Amino acid sequence: MSISIRVDGVSKSYRKYDERNQSLKAAVLRGRRARYEEFAALQDISFEVPKGSIFGLIGDNGSGKSTLLKCIAGILTPEAGRIAVDGSMAALLELGAGFHPELSGRENVFLNAAILGMTKRQTEDRFDEIVAFSGLEDFIDAPVRTYSSGMYVRLGFAVAVHTDPDILLLDEILAVGDEDFQRKCMEKISGIHSAGKTIVIVSHAVSTVARLCESAILLEHGRIVRQGNADEVVDAYLEEAHESIPDDGDHGKRWGSGEARIESLVINGHEGTSATTAVSGEPIAFRFSCSSSVRIELPTLGLGVFSIDGVYLGGVGLKPNGSIFPVLDGKAIVDLELDRLDLVPGAYLLSANLLDQHAVHTYDAREKFLRVDLVPNDQTDNSDRLFEVGPLRLGGHWRAISQ
Repeated sequence: MSISIRVDGVSKSYRKYDERNQSLKAAVLRGRRARYEEFAALQDISFEVPKGSIFGLIGDNGSGKSTLLKCIAGILTPEAGRIAVDGSMAALLELGAGFHPELSGRENVFLNAAILGMTKRQTEDRFDEIVAFSGLEDFIDAPVRTYSSGMYVRLGFAVAVHTDPDILLLDEILAVGDEDFQRKCMEKISGIHSAGKTIVIVSHAVSTVARLCESAILLEHGRIVRQGNADEVVDAYLEEAHESIPDDGDHGKRWGSGEARIESLVINGHEGTSATTAVSGEPIAFRFSCSSSVRIELPTLGLGVFSIDGVYLGGVGLKPNGSIFPVLDGKAIVDLELDRLDLVPGAYLLSANLLDQHAVHTYDAREKFLRVDLVPNDQTDNSDRLFEVGPLRLGGHWRAISQ
């Protein structure tokens, strides 16, 4: 098996100073050495990225993902260990890296392409294609300091992928940009991969890593705590995230005017004060207990479902209804019954909202405040013959027609 990137025993540290102003001038004028402590950003990191693969780096903020990617890109030099790279490389790292804010988008295409190793002639030949991919034809001669963060990413990604590198490094590329641009990114990444190129992705969107990557590593406090198949690494990360979610039913954000409140949400008759288990694909009921200090005509309720990493999956709301919930004055209990919850087994977070009849004024919004664990249905589970990707449980059966 050919290897594109080999990381062997890499360590990298930074200095954390005791005082805020630690410039050289300040230290000289004080006449004493600045006090600091070493912070280990990376500790004895070793792994290999096979040629032609898509490789993921995941972990919480501060785990060392971006530092590791910068070491691979050659921007940072590790204090220990060795990194070997086989092939040309392009990197899209920090937002705006490789751009000069006072230059136009056109000038920055040439500047960034030169930094990534392209000649002026190569850039001229690919310029129209780069600009067309970015979708910034109307802004290409404007100074990039006038660009939004999404426009920065569009242009940076367009340049990086059109340098035709053997290895492409991407740091949170899909965190910025509209849906259409993200779709174009996905299609381009797929095309680069199909051409036998190597891609390394850093992302907090672990569902994207599971979908795109063949293998991955999980970083925690600068160390690798899990590596191997991307699905298994993502599962390990999510399981740790599940365990870190408190079971007090009040760990999410909450806002609203406060005249009315959602006091509790009960699932299938079990108080939602801890992780609640339900069966995937089976009927499920939610009971809202509400209270109000004022009389509210035709209030509306909403329930939102999120993946454990915070991706909104969908929701359902109660339209103003005089027969179901005509008024909230004091206390009230309202039930929501779903025929089935067709999500794949796993952990999910629920949000609840209480609004006025126009769904404009928010009395109480409780974001991701309740967790539900969906387990397989032993009677209908066919996971031995069907694997499912993504949160939706499509179900179905495979059948051979001819062989």
